Amino acid sequence: MSLMSRFSLMVAVVAAALSAINLASAQQPAVKPLKALLVLGGCCHDYKEQQDILKKGIAERAAVEVTIAYDPDTTNMHLNPVYEKPNWATDYDVIIHDECSSNVKDLAVIERILAPHRKGLPAVILHCGMHSYRSEGYPEVTPWFEFTGVQSTGHGPQLPIDIEFLPSASPITKGFENWQTINEELYNNSVGRLLDTATPLARGKQKGSTKTGKTVDGDYVVVWTNNYHGTKVFATTLGHNNATVADPRYLDLVTRGLLWSCGKLDEKHLKSGAKK
Repeated sequence: MSLMSRFSLMVAVVAAALSAINLASAQQPAVKPLKALLVLGGCCHDYKEQQDILKKGIAERAAVEVTIAYDPDTTNMHLNPVYEKPNWATDYDVIIHDECSSNVKDLAVIERILAPHRKGLPAVILHCGMHSYRSEGYPEVTPWFEFTGVQSTGHGPQLPIDIEFLPSASPITKGFENWQTINEELYNNSVGRLLDTATPLARGKQKGSTKTGKTVDGDYVVVWTNNYHGTKVFATTLGHNNATVADPRYLDLVTRGLLWSCGKLDEKHLKSGAKK
């Protein structure tokens, strides 16, 4: 066989192999997107803007369809209307709790919110979600604190937070580097630690002084996971200001936490270009 013939044969073999690979790829069904419900609204935050930042940022990074349940009421005592139905969570694979409703205290209502999670529905809890549903017994462990994995009663002034990721086997924070936020609120861990069901992933340190000259020196867990009766929960107290919520590092963190809670933190569900 001549050299030219050998070359032509080699080209044909390679072309056939590539064609077979492309055909196999085309025949593989696209991964089914996870269905997430983003519940947000209430006091003290720009939820009108943040709903779109979160929806877009998560969808760009992962195979997740985000449905928004936005409550425009700006008080801390109004129940998001999505919770009015007993089967409010039926259509979703994961719930993102980003509400700020500290004065919604009716235990029957809180039970309705928590019931799907106790039955195994994964959850992500963001920022003021930790300060919601302060029912009887607060500031001791309440049903909501049991869900979040932390007792938190307040926050410091808006100052930069130095985020330090802890040594961990968690795939959520794999490859993350420490960073400093813009001016943000550092939520406390009011008893100095998480609940026993929770595992810390990052701490936040905040030093400086307030406008009145008061010294600030805070050091608290700001990212963690919680085992809620066997249900996976991802939580972070970060995310007060729009610029923080829109930070690619924050969106990477939230997206990876969401996928982890569903047992889907894998190549199939992470989109091309997302943090791996």
